[in-house]
Amino acid sequence: MSFLRSDAGRLALAEVGRLALGTATLVADIGSVRTRFGDRAAVLVETVQLRRRAAAKFTDASEWLFTDEALQQATAGPVAAHRARRLAGATVHDATCSIGSELVALRNSAAYVVGSDLDPVRLAMARHNVGAQVVLCRADALRPVTGNAVVVVDPARRSGAKRRFDPRAYQPPLDELLVALAGRDHVVKCAPGIDFAMMAELGFDGEIEVTSLSGSVREACLWSAGLTTAGVRRRATVLDTGEQLTDTEPDDCDVAPAGRWLIDPDGAVVRAGLVRHYAARHGLWQIDPDIAYLSGDRLPDGVRGFEVLEQLPYSERHLRQALSARAVGALEILVRGVDVGPDALRTRLRLRGDDRASVVITRLGSGAASRATAFICRPSR
Repeated sequence: MSFLRSDAGRLALAEVGRLALGTATLVADIGSVRTRFGDRAAVLVETVQLRRRAAAKFTDASEWLFTDEALQQATAGPVAAHRARRLAGATVHDATCSIGSELVALRNSAAYVVGSDLDPVRLAMARHNVGAQVVLCRADALRPVTGNAVVVVDPARRSGAKRRFDPRAYQPPLDELLVALAGRDHVVKCAPGIDFAMMAELGFDGEIEVTSLSGSVREACLWSAGLTTAGVRRRATVLDTGEQLTDTEPDDCDVAPAGRWLIDPDGAVVRAGLVRHYAARHGLWQIDPDIAYLSGDRLPDGVRGFEVLEQLPYSERHLRQALSARAVGALEILVRGVDVGPDALRTRLRLRGDDRASVVITRLGSGAASRATAFICRPSR
């Protein structure tokens, strides 16, 4: 670690950074680094590779230091910046600061920031990554060393390559964490698939915010009651469009047959259980009360939709015939509520033609009236 932070280490990293380190040249490149830098070759190559991977998460991490596990868990820059904006002007203690990715965002919004972690190596990396202006110390998140600060915690949800799905298996365990933070304003980052009912069982009575970026749900975040608008228990934040939706908004929408457009709501909206709220906001309706696909006569601004060209009872034979009649050779397949594998189905359809289309396959109705239905569509983009 001290070598990587030294002038000699920075020069060595710059030299290794000029190598391709790609599949075709990796063995030769590692041999060259080993000849030049001996037993430091492995850490130099790994650091350069991690920095390149980090470019997908952060706008400027070209000089940062990482561990592989810390990079996997680190919050993407735009998501961290969104959280920091919600904490603008506050005194904030990041109690699991790791390599400092959250601290970088917080120092630009919060009035005062302090970071802590139990891992001395990650603390040293955080010091390198965030600079000298942020106070850092070694401490246990279950025993916060600050008094009145908002405590931000990102429990580890991995053990090597394995994910921890039970929040009581997080490090630190979520149930113990909520007890330790009782009576204090706090923000806890969780996996997107967190069980909302379990949170209630653990005594959490604040807001659960589900956030998406680049079309992917990135996290669920617990905001204690003192940090959210009164009455809000669920929030969906779509960073691609800047839209936010909460469960305090109206959710009165109709259920009716598909109109001109089908809309697959953003994953954050679906995961937060706010599909009906989204429909009500945008003048849409559900095509089935238990399915998240919505329909409307126009598309919400900035949203990708699917213009319905044909609706038919789903079977592979019927769908193959309909696509053949339209000379569809390239097909996007969306499935919800039906046990159909898009990739395997696409192969079996034996597509031929020059046209492109999207197919939405879903189940409509319930009980004996339930039926699988396919919509052949033209995507808006």
